[in-house]
Amino acid sequence: MENGTDYAYLLEKLESAGFEAYIVGGCVRDRLLGRTINDYDITTNALPEEIMSVFAELKVAPTGLKHGTVTVIYNDMPFEVTTFRVDGSYSDSRRPDSVRFTSSLEEDLARRDFTVNAMAMDVRGTLHDPFGGQDDLRARLIRAVGDPEKRFREDALRILRAVRFSAVLGFDIEEHTSAAALELRGLLDIISRERCRDELSKMIMGGDFAETALKYRDIIAQVIPEFCACFDFEQRSRYHKYNVYEHIVRAVEAAPHDATIRTAMLFHDICKPQMLTLDENGVGHFKGHAEVSARAAEVIMRRLHWDNAMISDVCSIIERHSDKLTSEKQLKRLISKLGEENYFRLLEAKKADNLAKNEFVLDENKWFDECAELGRKFLSGNDCMSLKKLAVNGTDIMALGAEGKQIGDCLRTLLDLVMDGELPNEREALLSRAREVLA
Repeated sequence: MENGTDYAYLLEKLESAGFEAYIVGGCVRDRLLGRTINDYDITTNALPEEIMSVFAELKVAPTGLKHGTVTVIYNDMPFEVTTFRVDGSYSDSRRPDSVRFTSSLEEDLARRDFTVNAMAMDVRGTLHDPFGGQDDLRARLIRAVGDPEKRFREDALRILRAVRFSAVLGFDIEEHTSAAALELRGLLDIISRERCRDELSKMIMGGDFAETALKYRDIIAQVIPEFCACFDFEQRSRYHKYNVYEHIVRAVEAAPHDATIRTAMLFHDICKPQMLTLDENGVGHFKGHAEVSARAAEVIMRRLHWDNAMISDVCSIIERHSDKLTSEKQLKRLISKLGEENYFRLLEAKKADNLAKNEFVLDENKWFDECAELGRKFLSGNDCMSLKKLAVNGTDIMALGAEGKQIGDCLRTLLDLVMDGELPNEREALLSRAREVLA
């Protein structure tokens, strides 16, 4: 390891004080895979009080003393330093009832979820891998440490984590681990919705999300049961080559790596099955499915505790994802309603939607690229597409005698007329039309 790195300083400091110290878990896995490392976890045989003493000159927070964890701030970066430990029983399938500190690194690694996360490395780069994690990295396998059923009963979130690692790393889940995850998926019901949401959010960003989501659809539906109706539901349309569920997951994977767009694609067609109508030729139509799916997405996202801004952005995109875009006037109104960022996200969502359909619809994506270019032109030309750019404001409209809801309605009418090119964005012209609107 490079001694100049921050984590190396902390390892050396602990070793100089007579303790063992290693980076451990995901950072070791990602280092061996050549992936970007976002944070380093450190494990040591030093007790929490000893860790705090070793780093007395630094800012230290006793963030999890009960579980042996101390957070050390070095060069403005937080590092979790945890004493080797053995977990007690897990009566709630979420967290250990107790922990026991140990002097054995192997005992500490034995409590971890998967072999690829049960490796440690010292400051000299020596790898400690008692459970074959490096072999599983080479074989591209997610394998539980020890008995998979025991691992999942200890913390049921590991079931979702296995699926997430498969989607993100492109690894298969080892046969016995896979079978146990599917069999015990009902345990996810007792896991906090926030923890499940966090795993799903990481999962949908994976490069292998679609294949993983198809194989482990029952696990995903344990958290979002609304997907069950989409399984194997044929769309009966020449535009589609996949059933509803497969179309959804392939649209997610086709989308850019933007969390808002990918979350929108995850829910964009979730209510299609209930909206199916068949014409006289037996062809499927789903009129109104976008609006109904947007409402369902809001319910699901609130249940899983997404934040309000994310819910609003995602639902706005879903609600309009099947709109036909036909004119510059319509594009300006979309920018006005959605805002600049979500306008461009909507266009990317529509392209991802098409990428999960039959190939002949892909020609439409060229038009969506043109819509993006037109949007950039409108924005760079400083076209009036928001109330804030209108040459009159609420105070002006109040002065004409309007009150309450009348004010906003009048301003929106004026903005629509300006965007449609029927009225110049000039104060006197706007006030004159406002008097007519309010008459």
